[in-house]
Amino acid sequence: MTLNLRKLYHITVFSWYAFVVKSLAAKDGEELPPGIFVYGGPWKYLTFLNLLLQMCFFGLAAVNDLQHGKNSDSSLSRCKDLLFSVFAFPVGMFVVLLFWTIFAYDRELVYPASIDAFFPPWINHAMHTFVLPVLLGEVLLQPHVYPQMKPALAALAAVGLAYLFWIVWVFLSVGVWVYPLLGHFSPAGLVGFFFFNMLVVTSLYVLGDKLNALVWSKKQLNVGTMVALICV
Repeated sequence: MTLNLRKLYHITVFSWYAFVVKSLAAKDGEELPPGIFVYGGPWKYLTFLNLLLQMCFFGLAAVNDLQHGKNSDSSLSRCKDLLFSVFAFPVGMFVVLLFWTIFAYDRELVYPASIDAFFPPWINHAMHTFVLPVLLGEVLLQPHVYPQMKPALAALAAVGLAYLFWIVWVFLSVGVWVYPLLGHFSPAGLVGFFFFNMLVVTSLYVLGDKLNALVWSKKQLNVGTMVALICV
């Protein structure tokens, strides 16, 4: 029953993300507000890259479910756990938390009102809201093996630096910041902002590790208690 539920969950979420990504990609080339898809199209937005990341993880998880029983400790299973623990969970949670924090302060800094005419509210929530409960659902549905913290954080930092170089390259190429918020910082302020963001992502990685251990240690304890009661 648990395996069937897991399969259904992974396939459903993968299909949902594929639909959202396709809907966003179809906007490329349309007459959008100035600067939205200039140089790099949707590929310069962390939100879009995160959707691709989530789609890849849940697609990989669905394939792994279909191979259940053949090799529970397969390379595919280890890759799935690595992708979720180091990237999908911390990056997905970061996108949701940072977006809505800035949006609540001043939406023009991250998601200008002019965008509403081109992207309906459901797309906004698909990108910036539903990611969080879907990730928490994954935590509750299946345990994940977390790697050692130092190499995991090193990989996360490398990806963060790569994205930083990418958005700086976009700015140097066309003179437009990916997010309007970045234009309000001095060079030193930008460094501080990016450093703060990496601290947040690191904290979210640790949070994911703690949640995974908390949820599944309790479930294992409950199962052990039930077995003990049955034996008595």
